[in-house]
Amino acid sequence: MTRHTLLYVSLLCLLSLALAPPAQAQQLPRVVVLATGGTIASTYDEATGALRAALTGEEVVAAVEGLSEIARVSVEQVANVNSRDMTPVIWLDLAARANTLLAESDVAGIVVTHGTDTLEETAYFLDLVVESVKPIVVVGAQRAPTNSDTDGPRNMLNAVRVVVSEEAVGMGTMVVMNGQINAAREVTKTNTLDVETFQTLDFGLLGVADVEAVRFYRAPMRRQTISLPSEAKLPNVVILSEYAGSDGRMLELLLEEGEVDGVVVAGLGLAHVSSPTLEVLRKVRAADLPVVVASRVPTGRIVPLYGNNIDLLDIGAVQADNLSPWKARVLLMVAMTRTKDVEQLRAYFNR
Repeated sequence: MTRHTLLYVSLLCLLSLALAPPAQAQQLPRVVVLATGGTIASTYDEATGALRAALTGEEVVAAVEGLSEIARVSVEQVANVNSRDMTPVIWLDLAARANTLLAESDVAGIVVTHGTDTLEETAYFLDLVVESVKPIVVVGAQRAPTNSDTDGPRNMLNAVRVVVSEEAVGMGTMVVMNGQINAAREVTKTNTLDVETFQTLDFGLLGVADVEAVRFYRAPMRRQTISLPSEAKLPNVVILSEYAGSDGRMLELLLEEGEVDGVVVAGLGLAHVSSPTLEVLRKVRAADLPVVVASRVPTGRIVPLYGNNIDLLDIGAVQADNLSPWKARVLLMVAMTRTKDVEQLRAYFNR
């Protein structure tokens, strides 16, 4: 080997060493961020005088100090919408991508950035249909990046910390905001503006992500996984809200137009409905459409204590246990990709 050849080989070796990532970085877990928009990605639009989803997932991640020290983070933009415009079509895209990514051996978990309006619905959908035991964390912000006291970067950092925690494996989809870890099935938004908005009212937190460590103190016990059929389309399930003087007429109009596949009722108290609404629900059941009754009350489960409950059971309605009406809608949509049988649907809601 000539002197020039030796020099050339030596330079190549030095260059490869310089370009190689540090050993510590190579050992860090890989986390994929699936970005969908929301306040965490919003900027102030002077033309409209309002916030709108504008930042990319890459820009959201770039604003978080310390991420590179705990994980190898990559970003994919699935959508960029305010969460009032989140749709079941986007849910299906998210779920398909999550299932694909989590099947890769080097992916430790997924973080989904999301607006807070419908965040709990998306989280519960993913909890139902993602088949891996690897964790998913859905995260958002109550204060936009343009605010001096934005909570987005801290929430994002904690979301990644939770995903790479060994204790998070098997916990399903979680919501991490304000340093608090909540289960997707149980969590709900409780305040329009406060940063401590996502809470589990009946059962409390799963754990915390504080300044020192990520700690879990309990596990979500009422979880289930429903594999979506290939090329699944989610049915059109509407929510009917009950109130003093309600008569179910809006639902009857939808039924006449053939624009509904299933119904969730946000009932009164123990999921009660007015007498006129009960008669409309009889027509819905006669059309062989599933009916699930939930309660508009924020805590507690449903038990058949009154005659109205028995009437609903007799027509083939399904009780939603302690699920909120919007969570019950998510479960019914997913379950209906498998069955419309009343007893089988009841089994899904009893799990």
